[in-house]
Amino acid sequence: EKIPMATAVQKITLSSSRDIPFNKLVLSQSNVRRVKAGVSIEELAEDIARRGLLQGLNVRPVLDAEGKETGMFEIPAGGRRYRALERLVKQKRLAKNAPVPCVVRDAATDILAEDDSLAENVQRAPLHPLDQFRAFQAMREKGRSEEEIAAAFFVSVGVVRQRLRLAAVSPRLLEVYAEDGLTLDQLMAFTVNPDHVRQEQVFERLAQSYDKAPYVIRRLLTEGAVRASDKRAQFVGLDAYVEAGGSILNDLFQNDDGGWLQDVALLERLVTEKLEREAEAIRGEGWRWVEVAIDFPYGHTFGLRQVFGEQPELTPEEQAARDALQAEFEQIEEAHADLDELPEHVDQRLGELETAIEAIDARPEVYEDSDKAIAGVFVSLDASGSLRVQRGFVRPEDEPQAEAEPDELSPESASGPPEPDGSAESPAETGTGHGPASDEAEEDEGVRPLSDRLMAELTAHRTIALRQALGERPDIAILAVLHALVLKLFYRYAFDTCLEIDAKSVAFGAQASGLADAACAKALEARHEAWAGQLPKEPGGLWDALAGFDADSREALLAHCVGLTVNAVIEPYNRRPKAIVQADRLAEAVGLDMAAAGWAPTVETFLGRVTKARILGAVRDACGARQAEVIEHLKKDEMAAKAQELLAGSGWLPEPLRTPGSTPTPQADEPPRAEEAAAPAAPMAAE
Repeated sequence: EKIPMATAVQKITLSSSRDIPFNKLVLSQSNVRRVKAGVSIEELAEDIARRGLLQGLNVRPVLDAEGKETGMFEIPAGGRRYRALERLVKQKRLAKNAPVPCVVRDAATDILAEDDSLAENVQRAPLHPLDQFRAFQAMREKGRSEEEIAAAFFVSVGVVRQRLRLAAVSPRLLEVYAEDGLTLDQLMAFTVNPDHVRQEQVFERLAQSYDKAPYVIRRLLTEGAVRASDKRAQFVGLDAYVEAGGSILNDLFQNDDGGWLQDVALLERLVTEKLEREAEAIRGEGWRWVEVAIDFPYGHTFGLRQVFGEQPELTPEEQAARDALQAEFEQIEEAHADLDELPEHVDQRLGELETAIEAIDARPEVYEDSDKAIAGVFVSLDASGSLRVQRGFVRPEDEPQAEAEPDELSPESASGPPEPDGSAESPAETGTGHGPASDEAEEDEGVRPLSDRLMAELTAHRTIALRQALGERPDIAILAVLHALVLKLFYRYAFDTCLEIDAKSVAFGAQASGLADAACAKALEARHEAWAGQLPKEPGGLWDALAGFDADSREALLAHCVGLTVNAVIEPYNRRPKAIVQADRLAEAVGLDMAAAGWAPTVETFLGRVTKARILGAVRDACGARQAEVIEHLKKDEMAAKAQELLAGSGWLPEPLRTPGSTPTPQADEPPRAEEAAAPAAPMAAE
């Protein structure tokens, strides 16, 4: 039996390569690339001029009508490289007949020119991002600067820094990424913190976590750090923090508002030291006390009497300087009154003039030494990180004690000290009994103080008469109520009223941090200080001062005092359903609009702290169902950020902030679906 011989394997013959003069090359109509993409022809030309042609052209002989070669060659694959070379020839940087490396396809091949063009573009494997990152890193280690690398590859320096930052991720995580265990977005999130140990700890935590979104990774890696936009960081300054040895985590892949300050203890120390330096200078002004804190709870000055200083008159030199600044400001404004938009240098100069005028107008007030001897200062930070100094507040224990007048002595003191033998007089002797015996004793012993029992009896009659009379005089009743409220809210621990009315003003520092920096809180504080400046220093003169106010002023002050007593906070440990119902009626009566008051739905105030369903519900209510569907596929952090943009200026409010009867009408762009109309509103549960 014959054994068949093995079939011979057909050997592959590769196309030959040769140098062809540039002027013998023409573009082929078979090139499949029609749409511009990737690096521009100009950038590619500059790259070829710098490093030469790295990849030859794929060409085919051009045949004449009889099928003979003409000496010209067409290019089905490599058109962009040809155009880049053509650009260099036109710029006379490359000779017309310069030899070009080419791979020449046999004219008799049955492979179509379009086939070659498509294969070269489709079968090209793109460089894995990790290989690109490592290549940049290798170039950096060999002495190339970030600017040189960026220029070589026609990218921005920021892109190079991003790639180099990615190459600095933990090698373990890079291996996971290379095996598609992490997405590029997740890997970029790990660059926020350069600590490899911390990166790997967060990666292990993610293994047991349902949510592996990039924002979660960033949050875990910056846990405990302080944003550079925080008022503490703004007060100290990032340069001072870094100079003291602090480190800042930055995110090169998205806006991080300056990054995160990692050494919180160092930051707190720097803030405390700087605050103390500022406070020491204020102590030198001669105040009785200076209290320092980064934050004070909202309403910490209510009930404390405030003394006020006087702004000194301008000296002739200061007045002349201010007049000159004002004249220049008005002259520039008049010269450019017809322009819709001021030139940059003009606008800058106007800003400088405004700042200089404000500095003169805001010169510090001068306080009396007697006031500073009993008053103190609160030193803290405002929302922007600037120093907030509140001068002239008097604590109750520091109020000067007025000496008692002779007619203000108690009956007991008026009657003199007890007898040396300590014996007490009997009711008959003191006139507290009834009947002739008592009267005779009173007559015999002369005028004696009234007994406690008789005093109470008489004043009870007077009280009833006062109640009846006051009920017939609304104007005096309003004055009396106003007097009682002002005593409580402006003069702490003052008891100069006979009305059993108690005003309580609750502070809300624990419920909402930063509340003191809200626009409505600032307006309330300014109004309180304005009224305090019109009231007398001592509570004894308050009645006469209020009586001297006109009716409008008394009503305005009464409204301010009543407003300070409002408490409509819903707390789990202090539920007051009837009080909240009354608060709704009060809000409706005054036409409260929280959007107009300055509250807006942002990631920090609401959207980042509720579920995705509630975010979509807010967008659906304010912008319509279509807008909600557009963001429905997004991850929560991206959805919240996009929702903030959509809701900006819409006036949308969550249920607890809405005033009954004035809920904004949804801007729906289509009728609600049947299931949406039938579905009940979700309760505002804690989330």
